[in-house]
Amino acid sequence: MIYEDRPLVQALEKFHQQQHVSFHVPGHKHGSLSGLPHELRQALAYDVTELTGLDDLHEPQGVIQQAELKLAALYGSDRSFFLVNGSTVGNLAMLYATVRYGDTVLVQRNAHKSVFHALELTEAKPVFLSPQWDETTQTAGYVTLESVKVAVLQSTNVKAVVLTNPTYYGMKNNELKEIITFCHTRGIPVLVDEAHGAHFIVDEIFPESALQLGADVVVQSAHKTLPAMTMGSFLHVHSDLVSKERVAHYLHMLQSSSPSYVVMASLDDARQYVESYNKDDSAYFQAYRKKLLQGLRSIPTIRVVEVDDALKLLVRAEGHTGLSLQKALENQGVYTELADLYQVLWVLPLVKSGYTDNQMELIEKCRTAVASLNQSESSVVTSNIFMPPLPVSTVVYLSNQLVGMKTEWKHIDKATGCIAAEAIVPYPPGIPLLCAGERVSKEHITQLVALLVAGSHFQGAIKPETNQIKVVVDEDRGRLL
Repeated sequence: MIYEDRPLVQALEKFHQQQHVSFHVPGHKHGSLSGLPHELRQALAYDVTELTGLDDLHEPQGVIQQAELKLAALYGSDRSFFLVNGSTVGNLAMLYATVRYGDTVLVQRNAHKSVFHALELTEAKPVFLSPQWDETTQTAGYVTLESVKVAVLQSTNVKAVVLTNPTYYGMKNNELKEIITFCHTRGIPVLVDEAHGAHFIVDEIFPESALQLGADVVVQSAHKTLPAMTMGSFLHVHSDLVSKERVAHYLHMLQSSSPSYVVMASLDDARQYVESYNKDDSAYFQAYRKKLLQGLRSIPTIRVVEVDDALKLLVRAEGHTGLSLQKALENQGVYTELADLYQVLWVLPLVKSGYTDNQMELIEKCRTAVASLNQSESSVVTSNIFMPPLPVSTVVYLSNQLVGMKTEWKHIDKATGCIAAEAIVPYPPGIPLLCAGERVSKEHITQLVALLVAGSHFQGAIKPETNQIKVVVDEDRGRLL
């Protein structure tokens, strides 16, 4: 295969063909010392370091610079960066480059945990913007222009607004452009975690990217919806309010000093995949998707919900939780992105013309999975239980104020009104149900109970086996409010 128009991929292939002797890191020596399976060892021949002709991610002047310039031109940014530590490092860098200790940051309450980690590290003061409940997906959706206006007018020293678009479930913010315009008139930059939207520029069948709508910094997980390797992401800066030099500075600090050339090559390849996507490819994808929808909807008791992002599908089985459906599908070898109390989420492949798979076999596996579900089981989830208690709220303590405070494990039945000592994160999707320093409400407890009953997986300060969470005991220290 000729790897045209992929500067880093071409350089790696040329370097590989030299069959040089390795007296450099990494220590697997082109895979010759590795005990990995043969197929994995083959890829190690391309797992090299900053050698002559291969450039340096942190000071790019050669093929990596060329690849990133092509990326910026494609997405219309002032500068675009390859990320080898996932969108997590992009979220960290964009906040480090924008806010300081004590600054107020408006943040969408259903943001990814990496955003909250960034706020903790920068010691900025978060003001949470509660999203609207989305009836289509039965999930928290997006924040409104009105809620942003209220929060800006009620707060002081607002230095940034952090939003998520689209949601994990594929719903876009219909007011995003207006929010960006409003914030810019007040000199406030808008930072967008667009982890699930790297493909939006491919075709008009997808929503507009936040970058196209005027956002200052946009982070995208190329590995989620484009053919890039896990941990491969993009960061784009297009702003008069955020310095691209400061973003580069913090990426230099936060990213590995030994970046994976295999991951970077996959980013170069993913960019070319998007750039070469044409109308015939889009038509092929739409036909592929239509056929899949028809097959799924032919299964009794299955309901398929379409969302704003055509790459996402929500699949529900009447009378069953998504967690039960996920388990049944996995027993048939069909693995979905996530499951919640209502549904499973499918992330479709962004196929091009000529892609083939056996959809008939897939549909039969789904049919068998649904038939295997215990017919006596019934989903007792109440709609709308996940609404945040307040449209605008904040924490009682910042994370640095929690350090050294006495804590205890408390049964959730007795935790209402207490302060969460650490975050509690249902995973996936990785959105904190409770943030460290946040007061526990009745709504939080309702959500926790429903998720525990359904057997959800958690990260953070929770003991599902005893229904306990970690809370603060001595609440008289360092109170903010």
